Amino acid sequence: MATSLSSTPAAVQGEKISIHNGKLTVPDQPVIPFIRGDGTGPDIWAASVRVMDAAVEKAYGGKKKISWLEVFAGEAAKNQFDNWLPDETVEAFRDYLVGIKGPLTTPVGGGIRSLNVALRQMLDLYVCLRPVQYFQGVPSPVKHPEKVDMVIFRENTEDIYAGIDYQAGSKEANRILEILAQEFPKDFKKIRFGSSAATAEWFAGGKADGSEGIDAPLEVGVGIKPVSKAGTQRLVKAAIDYALAQGRKSVTIVHKGNIMKFTEGAFRDWSYELADTKYADRTYSWSKWEKTKAAQGEAAANDEMKAELKAGKVLIKDAIADITLQQVLTRPEDFDVIATLNLNGDYLSDALAAQVGGIGIAPGGNINYKSGHAIFEATHGTAPKYANLDKVNPGSVILSGEMMFRYLGWTEAADLIIKGLNGAIASKKVTYDFARQMEGATEVKCSEFGDGVIAAM
Repeated sequence: MATSLSSTPAAVQGEKISIHNGKLTVPDQPVIPFIRGDGTGPDIWAASVRVMDAAVEKAYGGKKKISWLEVFAGEAAKNQFDNWLPDETVEAFRDYLVGIKGPLTTPVGGGIRSLNVALRQMLDLYVCLRPVQYFQGVPSPVKHPEKVDMVIFRENTEDIYAGIDYQAGSKEANRILEILAQEFPKDFKKIRFGSSAATAEWFAGGKADGSEGIDAPLEVGVGIKPVSKAGTQRLVKAAIDYALAQGRKSVTIVHKGNIMKFTEGAFRDWSYELADTKYADRTYSWSKWEKTKAAQGEAAANDEMKAELKAGKVLIKDAIADITLQQVLTRPEDFDVIATLNLNGDYLSDALAAQVGGIGIAPGGNINYKSGHAIFEATHGTAPKYANLDKVNPGSVILSGEMMFRYLGWTEAADLIIKGLNGAIASKKVTYDFARQMEGATEVKCSEFGDGVIAAM
């Protein structure tokens, strides 16, 4: 019987990671499932796994070692098993808790819309963790990329990832419009072309020949985005816990609550509620500031905030999403940890990645802090035109491995990866994406860049 595992679990030399009372127990030789990925995935995995193994060997002198278990998803799985995401692959990630993967092809047509999203939802990986930092010498489009040092906590299971989306003209979309028209007429009026009459009126008014217009078919797509209190607060809890553990100064709640008051606005309000109740002794929020201002005046509120922050409390604040996208460019030093919904987090993560060198070196992790499950991943696409050319930058997977080591508590190995990457970039022997923008750089292959990272450890 064909299996989507590279070997049977019994043949793997290593032990399972476990979790007890919310804390990981990591053996010295943990089994880590991995997916090479599609397109350039095999090239960048080959370079990255050597870097990760070298870091562990150098840090622990053979006392610790990763036992890699290959599993399959994406195009490779479809070709071998006629299944984009085999059950055995999901079960391996579920069973061994922590894994890592390269980029995957998005299936065309029906079925799974995104393999990445499917994995996140199946394992309830509610945090998409995206750290953004600058490596000296990396080409950047901004003047001071070194000021960017942020960690984004992007909600991974609600908002548009759980969105209900109906095609224009479908019976589902039209039924939703009918319900709005009948049950919520005030809301229905907000939909400008929600009826055939309104659409026909627009066409009539816009025709140059002055004819009476047409009875146009109804063409309104309908989408629903769910945002829950539980989903919000478990994400924000993770962000605040991280800020406290890492000595960060602030957590910014990014939202569009000025327009969508009961989804994005509720996300902000539930975030403040959590901070002001569960973390009242360790945080100070803008909502507290507003209450003190209302009761005692602005000067008293300012004095209170200054004293609380001087005492070492983490500031919990908020920012409108569009303003945030401007301010991470103009004043990045004002942002530290960011907690936001899925779509906002998508925009922010890629915009910040561009500031520090691009998506090619942007790592990511998808984590459930309660169950312990985590999948670390390259955040870029498969780039099939570069497949098997040993050309592309492996930095995204290498840094995802660094994130994975920190999650496991193997900080010495993680620190060596950062040291190695800094050294490789400083040598100016880099892959084409950096070489074409760095003065005096030498272009090297993907595998050679991996060699450079190891040498610089």
